[in-house]
Formats: sequence, structure tokens, C-alpha cells
Amino acid sequence: VGKVFDSVEHERSDYGVVPIENSTEGVVGTTLDRFLDSTLKITGEITLPISHHLMVRSGSLGGVRRIFSHPQATAQCRNWLEENLPNLPIFDVESTARAAERAASDHGAAAIASELAAETYDIAVIVKGVEDSPNNFTRFFVVGRHIARPTGKDKTAILCAIMDHPGALYELLTPLADAGINLTRIESRPSRKRAWEYVFFIDMLGHCDDPALKGALDAVAKQCKELKVLGSFPQGELEE
Repeated sequence: VGKVFDSVEHERSDYGVVPIENSTEGVVGTTLDRFLDSTLKITGEITLPISHHLMVRSGSLGGVRRIFSHPQATAQCRNWLEENLPNLPIFDVESTARAAERAASDHGAAAIASELAAETYDIAVIVKGVEDSPNNFTRFFVVGRHIARPTGKDKTAILCAIMDHPGALYELLTPLADAGINLTRIESRPSRKRAWEYVFFIDMLGHCDDPALKGALDAVAKQCKELKVLGSFPQGELEE
């Protein structure tokens, strides 16, 4: 995630794609945390079905002593791993592609990664579909340097730090409710500025240039210590 943000922020890439939420494991905290300090905007969203496979260079589990994968992938396969490979230690790496790369060069290692990663690093898939849920989807954000234009079917994402007093969250959400704005997601994350201080990430329907939403966000800003529009973007379609 960090490398994707860095590439777009330093203009080595026009756009990047980062995971934001999994249907099994929930929010990807590292992505949300990066938005705390980043100037990038969310310009789109993509939801994809995710399938994980167990792969070994030799094509057999004989001699395998460890497994590599990304923590999110491992979490999505937790039950399968506990039932089938309970005694093998699991090591976290920065991506499932990196896990496949490690397993391709390490005779004692297996990886949990995608079929594309297996093809890329010429490593044999020995068990397909080791994810615990058959309905395993991940939503990704497309990040860029500018807010997307309205399409008539948009979402807006904001980050806000609220005042610390009773009813603060209610007061924050009231202008959105009064304007008839439909919220699609709300998450809290540590602010990283003070212990036990939190910020909220909120997704809602509409574009930040829509008059109703713009007025509601102006009212919300009065209830916040900080409000940051992370982007307005076309609603993504579920890819099969």
C-alpha cells in the first residue's frame, strides 16, 4: 500500500489501486491510515472476487516447513490453515506476489497467493480455493491527484476528527441525515496524534459538488476539528 501511495504522490504513476475493505476480514487499516496524511484523492472503486491458492515449487508439501503470505490473505484462509496445516508457521510479507516469489526460491516454503502469482513465478498450485468463504470479495480504491467529475451515480468519502463531548457523533451525522444523504460505510481509526483520540472515515452517496451534499458537508465541518474530503468517484460495479 505504501509503495502505491508513494508512486502516485511523487508522480511516478498517474493512478494507483489499493485495497480498502474485504467482505470477510473488514477494513484494511493500513490503507485508511495512509489517507490521514496523504494529499491523494479517491477517484474510483473496484470490487473483485478474491480466491487464494496454496502453492509450492516442488508441487508437493513434503519438505515444506513454512508458509508465506500477506496478513489479509492469511486471515481470509485462517480456518483452512488451522484445519489442514496447523503446525506450519506463517510468515507475513508485503504482498501475495512477494509470497509466491519467496516460495519459488525456497524449497522449504509454500505460499498463499493468486493464480497469476503462481504463473508469474512458475510455481505449482497444489490446492485451489483455500479461502474460508466462497463469497470472498475485496473492494479497492483507485487513487489519483484530482477529484473525479460528477457522473450522476457517485460516492463521496470524507475523513473527520470530531469534538470530544457527549453526542458529538450524533451532531456530526445529523446534517447528513437532514439532507437525506445515504451513508454506505463508517469506520473509526486512531488519529495517531493523541492516545484514545479517533477519526472517522465515512462513505456516502452523492458527489461533493452536488448542492445538497455540499451544503451538508459545510454543516458537518462546523462540528469537526478537521474535515477532509478524500474524493468523489463513480460507484463501482461488482465484478464477477
